[in-house]
Amino acid sequence: MDIWSWISALPNLVEWDESDSPPIFELASSAPSQENSTRSIYLKAERTSGSESEAVVIFTVCLQGFHPFNAQKPLWVSEKCHLSSQNPFLPLLLQLLQEIISNSPTAHDSTCPRSQLQKLKPEPIAWIMDSHTPESLSTFFNLVFIMRLFWLCVCDAPSEAGSLYFQSLFAPTVETASSKLASILRTFFVTVGIDTELCFMRTLGYIIAKWCIIRELGVGLQTLVLASPRKNPRFSYATEAHGLWVLKGYAPVMTMKLARSNGQKSQFPSIDPKETILRYTLAHQQLEAHVQLEYTVRFYEGSIHVRARVDNIRIHVARLGFSQNDDVEIVEERHFPSRVRVWVGPEIGATYVGGLSLGRSTENNEKEVEIEKIVKGNFEKLQVAKVKARSSRRTRTKSWRMDQDAEGNAAIFDAVLHDNATGQEVGTWKPTGQMGDESVNGMRGRYVGANRPFTKNGSVVIAGDEYGEEVGWKLNRDMEGSVLKWRIGGEFWVSYWANHSKVSSYFETRYVEWCDEVDLPLIHGKLTP
Repeated sequence: MDIWSWISALPNLVEWDESDSPPIFELASSAPSQENSTRSIYLKAERTSGSESEAVVIFTVCLQGFHPFNAQKPLWVSEKCHLSSQNPFLPLLLQLLQEIISNSPTAHDSTCPRSQLQKLKPEPIAWIMDSHTPESLSTFFNLVFIMRLFWLCVCDAPSEAGSLYFQSLFAPTVETASSKLASILRTFFVTVGIDTELCFMRTLGYIIAKWCIIRELGVGLQTLVLASPRKNPRFSYATEAHGLWVLKGYAPVMTMKLARSNGQKSQFPSIDPKETILRYTLAHQQLEAHVQLEYTVRFYEGSIHVRARVDNIRIHVARLGFSQNDDVEIVEERHFPSRVRVWVGPEIGATYVGGLSLGRSTENNEKEVEIEKIVKGNFEKLQVAKVKARSSRRTRTKSWRMDQDAEGNAAIFDAVLHDNATGQEVGTWKPTGQMGDESVNGMRGRYVGANRPFTKNGSVVIAGDEYGEEVGWKLNRDMEGSVLKWRIGGEFWVSYWANHSKVSSYFETRYVEWCDEVDLPLIHGKLTP
């Protein structure tokens, strides 16, 4: 299915007469049965005259054959697209994007309500349309169009239309898009800004969450189960600007690979209604990772030194589609980050790197032991003195342990969450016993208190003051003037077990991996040492 190619191939102003039958593009259809005729979702293009007799085209999304709407049922109508303009279909793409942002699911801890978002400016979107290949633009437009159809087919149409949408429209589109959209998504997000990016990706994450739930429920969509978790849609991109390497990634939790769990393979339905509600809540969550590394380049007589350090690593689990009026006990249950492993270094097989230096020693914590002796006795009567000894041990514990490591010429920054009560690594822990037992589950109440390992909203922030040691590479001076490709990637783990709720003893740990490339410009004088 290629909606954009069909739109681009519509007759031009001279060839298209207003009296002609409107061109129709069938988006999806189901085979006829004994009870029902063919059901279809289609896009129609109609030419009409504008206010100044200027030819315009209007697009309409229609249903046909769905009970009780057996006649043609329009679902959505576009704004007018002027055929004589230089970019006639720019208003169509702008409208689709604006409506996606306006309908993005509410995160109850969001600081940017939809009402405060400004309208997208046409100039950046026009530049994106002009600067990308037709194939890349087609993949992007198809994803945008299918995302907009979600609210129409699932919320404003019969349930059969929603089933047809997921099976014939969303599944093939999102699987293709996740592997082909890296370049244009990077350009789009950098152009429109982080607030629009979050709204866009949380909408997509919400749709994917619904898709995953329906797959597990098995309501006619069993064929949508992917053969490999690596093919599940997870979006990431990397950029270089102002002396920073940035990696961003978004993964609905249900698309992340399951590392360990005490539950069944399928989460729905559950025997216990409360546990079903809990699983449903956990399914509407999305991992959002932001890795920001600061780098510098220094030129010496015989070599080039590249240095990098952690500027910011921010890991957040967003709750999709819930508001402050929902059941607080259940909504507060969420996955939490339990490990972050980030790597950065030259492309595999690079021979121009002379050596990698790490900047952090492996910790070997010492324990301070204080011993106090108290002697009591009656020495005048030469009685044997009674000796009582008391000892105390004082240790300093941290929830997160930071390490550096190397694999070939790639430097690795590792942050692992440990439970203060037991000292065990949370991501590899399999709790046993009752969830109410504090000695077993030391992570209960993990978002409150002075020693909590997370922010109040469940995020983790690792900044330069916590992990500021640099790593460095020495390169041949012959590489001066080049723009090298530096790889950056990471593995991210999230875990769950009950925080306040006692409805379930369920726990799990999931992880996702992303990898991308960023530029390393070795141009003398461009970067400040």
